[in-house]
Amino acid sequence: MTTAPPLATQDVAPAQTPARAPRAGRRRLWLTATCVLLAVLAVLSTFVGVSDVRLGSLLADEGTARDVLLLSRLPRTAAILLAGSTMAVTGVVIQMLVRNRFVEPSTIGTTESAGLGLLVVTLLAPGMALPGKLAVAAVAALAGTLLFLGVLRSVPVRSVVTVPLLGLMLSGVIGAVSTFIAYRADLLQTLSSWMTGDFSGIVAGRYELLWAVAVLTLVVYVTADRFTVVGMGRDVATGLGLSYRTVMALGLGIVSVASAIVVVVVGALPFLGLVVPNVVSLLAGDNLRRSLPWVALLGAGLVLVCDVVGRVVRYPYEVPIGVVMGVVGAAAFLYLLLRRSTDVG
Repeated sequence: MTTAPPLATQDVAPAQTPARAPRAGRRRLWLTATCVLLAVLAVLSTFVGVSDVRLGSLLADEGTARDVLLLSRLPRTAAILLAGSTMAVTGVVIQMLVRNRFVEPSTIGTTESAGLGLLVVTLLAPGMALPGKLAVAAVAALAGTLLFLGVLRSVPVRSVVTVPLLGLMLSGVIGAVSTFIAYRADLLQTLSSWMTGDFSGIVAGRYELLWAVAVLTLVVYVTADRFTVVGMGRDVATGLGLSYRTVMALGLGIVSVASAIVVVVVGALPFLGLVVPNVVSLLAGDNLRRSLPWVALLGAGLVLVCDVVGRVVRYPYEVPIGVVMGVVGAAAFLYLLLRRSTDVG
């Protein structure tokens, strides 16, 4: 007489396998659609502007249109894509390191410290080569980030909102010191150009340094699992055999160098690294390796949208992209804070 197999062994394992394939297929479909939309925005950004760069003029072999396209529009679009994706990625990295969703380089003093470093080197060594200025800005950005972490450890944190408020106050203090020094040295306009993101001056030969931040973004993707573990806390990371200090040092170095490069080349892009990671977290979860492509794509897309808005809202004049990002980012920041406070209450 045959005996029926126990219920525990009857077709239990294969039950969940087919469900993963549709989810993975949907993710790939949405990712492909996002890439196509980003390409459309990039083309729109390339052909929007005062100069007549249309497909007809390019096909007519007009030298002026071709020069504007190759020397200005395409480098500008490439700079937007690189800077936007990188600053969004640095935002999610610093959020993992600090374990708080409401921080990013422009709200914890990193960006302001990079600007202060540039200001100091401009005063003391104006003839220094660009790599030297970049190194000083990166060291200053790292020092500002470490200062924020030191302040954060010394202040009892009773709410998640306390951390970004501390960062904003520290950013304000560093920004005030920079403004005072720039005022005394008659460098306010120079400081403003660093602290306000603007792509209008991007031409071929003045943006190539941004390709270095693409390498840093790739490093973040390769080490994404380590940052995810560090985001769980020191004890969990140490218990899993991970060198907590090494990963922290790597993350802080990436954030500082990337922020310094973006400030040197195009200026600050406020709130970008705050808004995009929070939106992606709501849609795709907290797995950094899975969500990082979304963070990079949406960061680049948001900057492209703000760039197009800045060029058409007061046509033929151009509103700096840092101003548009500041308005959009500040509104989104307040919404996220109020939403979090409502959820906690």
